[in-house]
Amino acid sequence: MISYIEIRDFAIVKDLKLDLFPGLNVITGETGAGKSVIIEAVSMVLGARADSEYVRTGAEKAVITLIADPEDLDISQELDEMGAPSDTPVIIKREIWAAGRSMCRVNGMPVPLSMLAKLCKKLADIHGQYDQQSLLDPSNHINILDLYGGKQLKTVKKMVSDIYKSYAAVSSELMALNRRTAQNARQKELLAFEVQEIDSAGLKPGEDAELEERISMMENSESILSALSDAHEKLFGGDYSAVSLLGSAMSQLDGISSYSSEISELSERVSGAYYDLEDASRQLRSLRDSVSFSPEELDEAVERLELINGLKRKFGGSIESVLEYAEKSRQSLSEIENSEDMVKDLEKKISYYRQQYDLAAERLSSLRHDAAGQLRDRINTELSELNFKNARFDASFAKTGVTENGTDSVEFMISANAGEELRPLAKVASGGELSRIMLALKRITGDVDGIPTMIFDEIDSGISGATAGVVGEKLRSIAQRHQIICITHLPQIAAKGQHHYRIEKHSDGISTQTTVVPLSEEERVEEIARLMSGAAITDAARSAARELIAQ
Repeated sequence: MISYIEIRDFAIVKDLKLDLFPGLNVITGETGAGKSVIIEAVSMVLGARADSEYVRTGAEKAVITLIADPEDLDISQELDEMGAPSDTPVIIKREIWAAGRSMCRVNGMPVPLSMLAKLCKKLADIHGQYDQQSLLDPSNHINILDLYGGKQLKTVKKMVSDIYKSYAAVSSELMALNRRTAQNARQKELLAFEVQEIDSAGLKPGEDAELEERISMMENSESILSALSDAHEKLFGGDYSAVSLLGSAMSQLDGISSYSSEISELSERVSGAYYDLEDASRQLRSLRDSVSFSPEELDEAVERLELINGLKRKFGGSIESVLEYAEKSRQSLSEIENSEDMVKDLEKKISYYRQQYDLAAERLSSLRHDAAGQLRDRINTELSELNFKNARFDASFAKTGVTENGTDSVEFMISANAGEELRPLAKVASGGELSRIMLALKRITGDVDGIPTMIFDEIDSGISGATAGVVGEKLRSIAQRHQIICITHLPQIAAKGQHHYRIEKHSDGISTQTTVVPLSEEERVEEIARLMSGAAITDAARSAARELIAQ
C-alpha cells in the first residue's frame, strides 16, 4: 500500500505532505481546488511521462516522493532488474526539471522510466476517465477477461503464445526460403560456373609467387646465363679456377697437418671450404644449364599468372581467398540443390506447430468461454447491486486469424434496459453507467490482479442519490482487501471513507497554493455537509451529514 506522498513545486502545489492508511481513503474539495493536479503528480511518480509544464512557476524543478509498503507482494525481480536496493518500504522519487529533463529514483538508485512503470504496475492502479475510455475499446476486453480467467487460463495463454512464436519463426523461414528459391535457378547457374572456373584452374597455394619468380628468371635469362657461366668458369674452369687453386692449397696443408694441431685445424677448414665450393660449383653448373627457356614457356607462365591474378581480382585478392570462395559456393550450391528437402522439412514443422497451436488455442478459447460465463454472472450481480437493475452484461466472441493471443476476439455487450437486445458497450453506456460497469469490473478483477492500491479519480461521475450510496458501499467492500484512494464530489461516497482528506486552495494575491489536510470527525461532518448543501452550511445539513456517516 501507499503510506506517504509528498509533492513539491508541482503546478499550484508548493509543498504537500500526505500520510495514507489501509482501507478507504477519500479526498474531497471544491471544484478547482487541485484534485486533478494531485492525480497528475501521483501518475508521474508511478511512471507516467513527465511534463515540465507542471513545474511550479519560478521553481527549478518539481519533486514527487511516494513511499509504498509492498507487504506480501513480491517485487524482488523488478528491483533486481533495475539494480535498486531491496529495501522496504520502497521509496520512489520523481524529479521534473523546468528545463525539460526528469529523473526517476527507486530506493535512491536512478532507474529508467520504463522500469519504474513496470514496478509501479504492481504497486498501484489509477482509475478515472481514461480507464472509462479504455473500457470502450473492444481490443482491451479480452485482456480484462483473461485477467479474470486466473492461473490456468494464464498458463494456457502462455503456451499458445510460445507455440505461435515457434510457428511464426518457421513460417518466416519458409517464406524466406521460397523467396530464395525463385532466384535459385539463375543463382545456381552462376555459382556452378564460378566453381567450375576456379576448379578448372587447379590452383595451389603459393603458386602465384613461384610463377612471378620464374617469369622474372625467364625475362632476364640472357643476363642471368652470362653471369652464371662467368661465375662457373671462375670457380671451376681449368687449372687456375678457384676450385683448382683451393684444392692445391688443401693438398699442401694436408701434407704438413701432422706437425701441429693448429695446422691440422686450418687444413680441415680449408678442406671444408673446398668441398663446399665444389658443391656450389656443381649447383651453379646445373642452374646455368637450366636457364634455357623457350618463348613458349615464358608465354605459358605469363598466361598462367594472368589467369590466377584474374581469379584473385574476381574472388578475393589471394589464392587462399579464391579457394575459400569456391568452397562457400559449393556449400551454397548444395543448399540450393537440397532446398526442396528443406522446404519439405519446414512444411512438416509448420504442420506440427499448427496442430499444436490449434489444440492449445481451442483449449484457451474454452477456458475463455467458461471465464466469460462466470464473469457475466458476477458482473450482472454487481450491476444489480449498483442499482443497474435491468442491465444485462455479456461477452461476445468472434474468431480471428492465428495470433499470439489465440483465435478469439472478445467484445463486452450490455443491455441497459429491460427488453433491449445486447449491444456493444461502446454504443450503449452513458458516463454514469460506465462508472458503475468499471467499478463492478474492478470489484471482481481486483481479487485476482494482486495490486494492493487502487486510486479512483471521480469514478462517481454521472451518478447520484441512492446509486452513489451503493457505489460507496462497493468501494468500502473493495477496501477490505485493497487500499483505496478515492477522489470524489459525492457526500454519499465521502461518508463511507475510513480516512477523509480535504483539498484546499489558498491565494495571497501573488501566488496560489493547494494543500491537503486530514479531517477530524467534526471537520468531516462539516465537509460532508458542504458537499450536500454547498457553501451555506446549515444545521440541517450538518445533521444530515452525521446521519449519513452513521449509516
